[in-house]
Amino acid sequence: MLCGMKWITGRRSKWLVIVVWLLLALPIARLGADIRDIQQNNFAQFTPSSVDSTQVREILAARSGSQEMAGIVVYARESGLTDGDRAVVKRDHPGVETYPSDDGKAVVAVVPIDGTDESQAYDRLHSLREQVHRDVPDGLRVEVTGPAGFFVDSADAFLDADLTLLLVTLGAVAFFLLVIYRSPILWLLPLLVVGLSSVLSQGLVYLLAKHAGIVVTGMSSGILTALVFGAGTDYALLLISRYREELRGQADRHAAMATALRAAFPALAASAATVALGVLCLLVADVRSSASLGPVAAVGVLCAFLAMTTFLPALLLVFGRWVFWPLVPRPGQRERTGVWGRVGTLVGRKPRAVWVGTVLGLVVLTLGLTTAKIGIPGSEAYHQPPESIRGQHLISAHFPGGSTAPADVVTDAANADRVSKIAAATPGVARLLPAETLDGGVAHLRVILNDAPESDRAGETISRLRTAFEGIPGTRVGGITATQVDTAAAHRRDLTLVIPLALLVIFLVLVVLLRSLVAPLLLIVTVVLTFGAVLGAGWLLFDRVLGFPALGYDAILLGFVFLVALGVDYNIFMVGRIREETRRLGDPRTGVLRGLALTGSVITGAGLVLAATFSALTVLPLVWAVEFGVLVAFGVILDTFLVRSVLLPALMLDVGERFWWPSRKSRYGLEAGVEPVRAAEPA
Repeated sequence: MLCGMKWITGRRSKWLVIVVWLLLALPIARLGADIRDIQQNNFAQFTPSSVDSTQVREILAARSGSQEMAGIVVYARESGLTDGDRAVVKRDHPGVETYPSDDGKAVVAVVPIDGTDESQAYDRLHSLREQVHRDVPDGLRVEVTGPAGFFVDSADAFLDADLTLLLVTLGAVAFFLLVIYRSPILWLLPLLVVGLSSVLSQGLVYLLAKHAGIVVTGMSSGILTALVFGAGTDYALLLISRYREELRGQADRHAAMATALRAAFPALAASAATVALGVLCLLVADVRSSASLGPVAAVGVLCAFLAMTTFLPALLLVFGRWVFWPLVPRPGQRERTGVWGRVGTLVGRKPRAVWVGTVLGLVVLTLGLTTAKIGIPGSEAYHQPPESIRGQHLISAHFPGGSTAPADVVTDAANADRVSKIAAATPGVARLLPAETLDGGVAHLRVILNDAPESDRAGETISRLRTAFEGIPGTRVGGITATQVDTAAAHRRDLTLVIPLALLVIFLVLVVLLRSLVAPLLLIVTVVLTFGAVLGAGWLLFDRVLGFPALGYDAILLGFVFLVALGVDYNIFMVGRIREETRRLGDPRTGVLRGLALTGSVITGAGLVLAATFSALTVLPLVWAVEFGVLVAFGVILDTFLVRSVLLPALMLDVGERFWWPSRKSRYGLEAGVEPVRAAEPA
């Protein structure tokens, strides 16, 4: 690696680094513009892979030769449908069978849409919506819902917000870089490099999707943008801060960059490895949208790390010292520790009282979880209901709630009559549609439920049906409601599987990095406590201020993985600098205070940038995505200003040398039997 750093920081070779980057990265980055073309946003990607509802969907697709989705068009007038309204229905759907409501106020038309080709299905549904919304008489409500409507609105939730998400992210990063650097020029370089790493990561993801089979969804693509901009800017801030520090001690900027890169690289590499391995733990998730996010996010983090440790250093060297204007660092200038030096002094006076008080405060925030509800109903998944949800509500007002999305029951043809009788007698079932026999001796029975497909009561009916069918070979229950029941159960399993695995992986990475058992354990405990506090405080915000119905499973799982992995990042940066200062000064206490003082401002800035980039996810219309963005943003802020700057230093001061156990003193700079040199604590 040292040889590589010489190439990056060489007087001539820095130009080669830039040329190689542009020649290799730009062609791949261009492919990022086509990432929409390979996104998969169908139900299969947001559901578990091995449950009954998935098997039913696959059986029906295999036996019928297509993956048909129904587009349900509902026409309703509160005063009752008129002859003109009925004429509009016939105009829109010639030859299609329609179903009037008993109250005479609504009628639905079922339009089959082949979902085998997602792109064609998407276009067909949009064309249907355009068609039925033309020349609608006053007072007549027309909405398109059903499985096809839910599919399209789910895809649009990310596609429509792509540009907005990118612009908000760019604006947030640019603003904080300007504030942090107070330079009209310097902020452009990290922004340029992080932008290149973002499109490079999208291009690589595109190639992996085309040739290695990884799945990309609109969700993973949106999160990729926030992650690369957030993590990449953080890496840039840390490197530039160290470079500025070295420029105050060396006249040669190339030598200063070489020193800065050697000093910062281990922490940056450890950070990237921690985040990448942490998000890859999502691969074991049963819900495929969560599992597919793992490799996509890992690619983004590694691209950001590579760009910030190769391309950015070379680019900074090309521009020279003047890029910092008007605050150009010169040899001999004194490093200012500012407010964080004073914070360290205060923490150092009574470290035990500080960390105990901080822990108690976090525990109090965690108590907000005692009233939390988990699992967002499908009818409340959007904070601004799209057409599919509005249509479902309209149908529920005039028809049995499950009319638009019957439960699909498949069984052996020989058992069809028995299954039909059991289903008809099950509480919560409104009526049965005629059974049909598919290829291979499989019978397909459609069961209309009394309640809306996304409701808890409909889910209870699905559970009753499954219990009633136990012991009948080959009988499975699927459909939208069953899929939601199975997905919620899979989310609960994923929480109990992914969270412990992520903690174990990150703990092992920290053990290898820090060569200690106590330090990794304390770091893990602090970030877990932070996440509990974030969830508790977040729920109070979502429930009492924003009026959200519950915490989403996705928000909890992804929030935990990203917050823990990214939260450990800042601890790695600070602990690494503390170890370096301890080795230099020979005194653990002064090393802690000096490390906090030197890293305080840059890590605070990095935390603000990361929080801002994840806050950009709140532009998405999905409730869980807003919760996810808020949880990560608030968690990063809490970690930056309280946990990393107060709790962790206080713990290190109170625990003392035992923090590094079982490492020997010599491992972190204190040789046994050698009296350390006492350095003045930072002012």
